Amino acid sequence: MVDDRARADIRAEPRGDVRAKAARPQGNGGITERESRDIEKRSAPRAPVIYEIVRRHGEEELIRPAVSLWWSGVAAGVSISFSLIAQALLQLHLPDESWRPLVASFGYSVGFLMVVLSRQQLFTEDTITVVLPVTAHPTRRNFALLARVWSIVFLANLTGTLVAALFCTLTPAIAPELREEMLAIGRHMMENDPVQMFFRAVPAGFLVAAAVWLIPSAVNAQFSVVTVMTWLIAAGGFTHIVAGSMEAFMLIANGELALGDMLGTFMVPVLAGNVVGGTVLFALISYAQVMKEIDG
Repeated sequence: MVDDRARADIRAEPRGDVRAKAARPQGNGGITERESRDIEKRSAPRAPVIYEIVRRHGEEELIRPAVSLWWSGVAAGVSISFSLIAQALLQLHLPDESWRPLVASFGYSVGFLMVVLSRQQLFTEDTITVVLPVTAHPTRRNFALLARVWSIVFLANLTGTLVAALFCTLTPAIAPELREEMLAIGRHMMENDPVQMFFRAVPAGFLVAAAVWLIPSAVNAQFSVVTVMTWLIAAGGFTHIVAGSMEAFMLIANGELALGDMLGTFMVPVLAGNVVGGTVLFALISYAQVMKEIDG
């Protein structure tokens, strides 16, 4: 910061002497005004700033037209299907070594990168973005808007993954060996029982919410942030309601999974776990860490 004496010196400078202003040390730190501006530019935004960016984005999402939410959500469901395709491609062509799952897990990031960088509507992003404005102003209207966004986006995401699963199963677009690898990934996911599904969904919800929180300060590193966070979901064996629904729908379309088993074993516990990780843990903690600063 520039102290009062330094401010007076700056005001006393001739207006045209820009070079002299930039060269004068400011305050006790011995840095110039230009250096001070450079420091501010390079400094990461404080938590309240990040909170406000995410909250304002959430406010915009709460009042978006239903048709916009729907088609953006369908697009996200279709896009997220490429996570399974890319992961299966890597597993198919990589040698069967102990490190193969770690490298193949990078394929899981592809669909999330498509969704996040193109600003499509993904349910697990909404576990933090549209929750923050409701947390700040918990009115009946805001809760109604939250329920509206969640229900539209969730159903739209599942519609997108269902369409993608049927396309991959019923058309020759996917080679048989690649389809089999996609099914193998789905079979592996369904080895979890409902309790495991729930608890493995909690970290996935937390990681997606963390990626949303990090993006405002990432600037030119958004690609890396999304890649690392979503790679960790796949590498850690965590479960994600939208990406996992593509795997489950593939198994159903190929006659390997009953709809009731999908709902009871996968859908309900994973949905609950993602909401707990993204909303109860990350969103509410993020609000708690800044509430005294933003209220003040």
